[in-house]
Amino acid sequence: MRRLIPAFAALALLTTPAFAAPCKDAKGKFVKCPETAKPKGPCKDAKGKFVKCGTPGAKPVK
Repeated sequence: MRRLIPAFAALALLTTPAFAAPCKDAKGKFVKCPETAKPKGPCKDAKGKFVKCGTPGAKPVK
């Protein structure tokens, strides 16, 4: 148990900067990060069938 607490603390310190990765402009000031255009999930057509994202009429599933 005494070995687990420092291990979890070290893991938390290592993963924290990955979540707080802000975007900066050319002058080094913090700006809002641009949104990604690619949907993160699968897409469906008008009939409800799964299709490749990017085809006409395809909408991402939420």
